[in-house]
Amino acid sequence: MEFITETLAGFTAMSHWEYIAVALSMAYLLLAIKENLWCWPAAFFSTLIYTIMYWNGALLMESLLHFYYMYMAVYGWVIWRKGDANKHQLVITSWRLHQHLFIIIATSIVALIFGYVMNNHTHADFAYLDSFTTCFAVVTTYLVAKKVLENWLYWIVIDAASMYLYYEKGYYPTLALFVFYTIMAAWGFKTWYEEYEQNQAKPLAQL
Repeated sequence: MEFITETLAGFTAMSHWEYIAVALSMAYLLLAIKENLWCWPAAFFSTLIYTIMYWNGALLMESLLHFYYMYMAVYGWVIWRKGDANKHQLVITSWRLHQHLFIIIATSIVALIFGYVMNNHTHADFAYLDSFTTCFAVVTTYLVAKKVLENWLYWIVIDAASMYLYYEKGYYPTLALFVFYTIMAAWGFKTWYEEYEQNQAKPLAQL
């Protein structure tokens, strides 16, 4: 009951701009799953709101992260609209295992470095977990823009880890939203996988 009460109280305390940002974030997810080009304008304006909110709230690193998301929204719009090098519509691809291993190892190393710095030189809570979710979110956003099928698997892990982080911090409205995001990411993988199989007429990337 306490969780439900505090979650509802948190949603009630949200500003109109926060509601708009949340609505646009949900629209982005739904449109991205459908491979709709308009997911990127939704992402741009939702992150624009969050960027301003975090900057005004003196959360400078969060603000800078969302500034990156704004850039990726523009990049995603351009690349999805332009297509590949042959001017063909960008299609869903599946990367090989060694490519994902490289991403995981390289991103983990960077996250560990940031986590160490944040843990030893700032007052950050959950410094390593926060660094891991942030670093992998940066990389995974790029995978979305490139229409890499496995991006949804990364998001499932990132969102699940973020759920624990928000629970421990008592950010219950955000926790509730990330439960939704995790479910949507699982649906996104299923939807993209079905289209990938249909279009490519082959299984996941040959290992």
